[in-house]
Amino acid sequence: MCRFLAYLGPDVSLESLLLAPPWSLLRQSYEPRFMKRGRVNADGFGAGWYDFGVREEPALYRRATPIWSDRTFASIAGLAHSGAILAAVRNATAPSPTEESNTPPYASGRWLFAHNGEVTGFTSAGRGLLLQAISDRRAAEIGGSADSEVLFAMVLDRIDAGAAPAAALSGVVGADMGSTGGRLNMVITDGHTIASTACGDSLYVQGEAPGVVVASEPYDDRAGWGQVPDGSVVEATEHRELRIGRMSR
Repeated sequence: MCRFLAYLGPDVSLESLLLAPPWSLLRQSYEPRFMKRGRVNADGFGAGWYDFGVREEPALYRRATPIWSDRTFASIAGLAHSGAILAAVRNATAPSPTEESNTPPYASGRWLFAHNGEVTGFTSAGRGLLLQAISDRRAAEIGGSADSEVLFAMVLDRIDAGAAPAAALSGVVGADMGSTGGRLNMVITDGHTIASTACGDSLYVQGEAPGVVVASEPYDDRAGWGQVPDGSVVEATEHRELRIGRMSR
């Protein structure tokens, strides 16, 4: 379906994190090792990164083409540095078309979000059912037709109401699994914290690097990678704190 990677730590280049490792997101776009559905992630890609010396909101680069075909991104990735990055490669879920508005990560204010999986039965009726539970403010921000962006709006509504990111993700998993179901590996960051769910697909953490990584699958074979059990929620901070617990729905 998709592969994502979230990083918090010392400044690194986008190239060193997303393109250069032996099993980078670039390679995962055409040769994923642990993806449970689909074979390639060629329906777009994106990267968001933060520079808090300039602003709270992240920069965002998205394209509806395979990551391996974008020479512009390859040329800038070695010069763009950040200590907070969220990136993803996409395998589109029908009927959502391949276009930039449906490409992760999604951004709203200081938040970045990505989703690996699918909402079961995401037809017009299924989409309408979920939209009924979303505030007018967040519904108005939805620019594409993907189930992922609807999930993002549901998460943001919970954060707006005072929920912590991990609790907001868990709440959306509970609401969706109780109505439509699906596979809901989600990740959200504000550049200071990361929260992510393991629900139906692979999720790994790396806490022994200079920073903390939460990713759909390891980008190298060094020690320190740990698989997150299905039904879990991950919380990580810029101070390299990492917690894994069961989702409370």
